[in-house]
Amino acid sequence: MEQSLYFWGYGVYLVTTITLTLIVSRILFKNSIIYMNDIFQGRTEIAQATNTLFKTGFYLINVGCAFFCLKIYLHQETYRRLIEAVSLKLGFFIIYLGVMLFINLFFFFRGKKKAKVNRFKTKALES
Repeated sequence: MEQSLYFWGYGVYLVTTITLTLIVSRILFKNSIIYMNDIFQGRTEIAQATNTLFKTGFYLINVGCAFFCLKIYLHQETYRRLIEAVSLKLGFFIIYLGVMLFINLFFFFRGKKKAKVNRFKTKALES
């Protein structure tokens, strides 16, 4: 019974964390291309390439964190303990994923702000 509990725990954990990572990254990077285009002043190739690099890093960091936190410890091999252990790990990962989302948004807003300042400086020098 012990092996089957761990198998189900790992399966639920991995499927959920990878699915959540894919969903959050799809939403984040579908919408972030707007910021990238603004930051790179309409140079869509550079904006798209940068967005793809951010997405790749997001995948690597989050999936790496999910695998890093994979080990499940059960003091007693019961389904109740398994559900508690997996939910604790998933709760941590969901909070972590939210923090990563806001960190990425911070970088997008910061880049947009710097691009705006640079455009203002460029216009002032042209005048």
